[in-house]
Amino acid sequence: MKDMKNMLRIVGILLLGMFVLVVGIPLVLAAAGVVLSGLGVVVGIAVMLIKLAVVIAVGYLILVGLRAVLR
Repeated sequence: MKDMKNMLRIVGILLLGMFVLVVGIPLVLAAAGVVLSGLGVVVGIAVMLIKLAVVIAVGYLILVGLRAVLR
């Protein structure tokens, strides 16, 4: 009877491990994908802001140059 109890415990642990492999790992990978895509959005916004800052800086330099030429 004790051997049967130990065997059922081992089978239960194996089934739990298989459940974690089949269900848990895809969930973790999906969550990591969401986090990485969110990080990609943040990086994209940062790149867009840098591009906007460069355009504004170039426009400012052109205006200052024109002002200096017209004086």
